[in-house]
Amino acid sequence: MTDDTPSQTPPAPLADRLARAITLAGPISIAQFMAAANQQYYATRDPLGTGGDFTTAPEISQMFGELIGLWGADLWDRAGRPEAAWVELGPGRGTLSADALRAGRKAGFAPPVHFVETSPVLRTAQQERVADAAFHDSIDTLPTDRPLIVVANEFFDALPIRQLVKGAAGWFERLVACQDTLFLPIAGTQVPDGVIPEALRDTANGAVIETSPASVAILRGLAQRIVAQGGALLIVDYGYNGPAIGDTLQAVRGHAFANPFDAPGEQDLTAHVDFGTLGAAALVEGARVEGPVDQGAFLAALGIDARAAALSKAAPDRADGIAADKARLTEAMGTLFQVLAVSAPNWPTPAGFA
Repeated sequence: MTDDTPSQTPPAPLADRLARAITLAGPISIAQFMAAANQQYYATRDPLGTGGDFTTAPEISQMFGELIGLWGADLWDRAGRPEAAWVELGPGRGTLSADALRAGRKAGFAPPVHFVETSPVLRTAQQERVADAAFHDSIDTLPTDRPLIVVANEFFDALPIRQLVKGAAGWFERLVACQDTLFLPIAGTQVPDGVIPEALRDTANGAVIETSPASVAILRGLAQRIVAQGGALLIVDYGYNGPAIGDTLQAVRGHAFANPFDAPGEQDLTAHVDFGTLGAAALVEGARVEGPVDQGAFLAALGIDARAAALSKAAPDRADGIAADKARLTEAMGTLFQVLAVSAPNWPTPAGFA
């Protein structure tokens, strides 16, 4: 007996599909290239840890997630202990929330958990660590009937950016072209000077400005929710207080930097987060903004020294490792990573921003 079921042809690699699309329709924006590459990348693998491409703060030490959890518990307590929801955007393996909720429960903070995650691979890992989490493809389906305490650790850096480059005749959007199977950036369509921040218009040829409409849209959507429902959003990421000049698009593969235009979908594409623009977008929606402050200063204000000392006392054989982890979080990553809080105007001021 023969099997008459039609065979399923596997989809062409993303690089081939992008090359064909560009050949047929012309160059695409950096934002389109980055969105397609990261969607494929995160949907098909767990990128974290020694066997992956990079390591995030929650994977370095439990102290990071525990302090974030106590940050949320403290804010919730001072707000009168409302029926709030815990939300994490892009939760990785779920490690941050698992550590945060374990610490929060000791303070009576045990909210329902909501993860905004589209990767089926990472959803499986997250469910192993936080079994009762509810999953969402976007912020649109998050609860509307309660305050939201939202954490976004290394989330906004992976959202698509546009790049605008200064030429002799003005500013142009940078596009991605393709020659055979080689992707490369080119100057595309000219943009009006009015879209460039006035302070940055008169700059040298070749200068690059990055914007992230996707980041601003998500930030504004969350700020509207927080103003209406109560709560706060905590953003931790590497970035700057812009807008500013600079090309920060980068790729990481196997814990090393790579050409961001090579092998789309096979490496992590990120760009530094413009905290100044995100904060301004939150203010437009009527939210209160704290920061940005350095991650090292933020964790110190939350008590990482005391937590490290307690862990070392409980496990003296791990004291050197705990000290090294603390140094990595507060020194190596301490100034590169920034922290911003967006909160409802009638909620208490979040801790860590004195």
